[in-house]
Amino acid sequence: MHQTERVALMKISIAADHAGFEQKEALADYLQQQGHEVINRGPSTDDRVDYPDFAALVAHDVADGAAEYGVLVCGTGIGMAVAACKIHGVRAVNIITPEFAALSREHNDANVLTLSGRFVELETNKKILDTFLTTEFGGGRHTGRVAKIMALEN
Repeated sequence: MHQTERVALMKISIAADHAGFEQKEALADYLQQQGHEVINRGPSTDDRVDYPDFAALVAHDVADGAAEYGVLVCGTGIGMAVAACKIHGVRAVNIITPEFAALSREHNDANVLTLSGRFVELETNKKILDTFLTTEFGGGRHTGRVAKIMALEN
């Protein structure tokens, strides 16, 4: 894996639905404590909301260049990944292990991370997030493959 020694400071957009609200709040604080600039797209409570609305906000931040990466948290992370991938330029991945986080960055140049707030503990999600943010895209043979993925949008 191509991991760097420490996380470079960056701008990260984050959101959740009601099932991911608690972990989203904790992860936003965690990122801010590391010095990152966090765009918290909500929600502001754990009242029931529709996850595609929040996935779109974060995905647009990433696609439009307002944020370098996006983080989305829902019950499983699956719905958020499906919704975010509908936005042109987004490569969202639902990750449940740090190893998969590294591979998603190294091989797929993923730019939005989706997490499970119900089935993955907060401490594991912090490790996943750290790995995602510190692993660089591998380039090389992966560059052409990512280009082919992005061409599918057209």
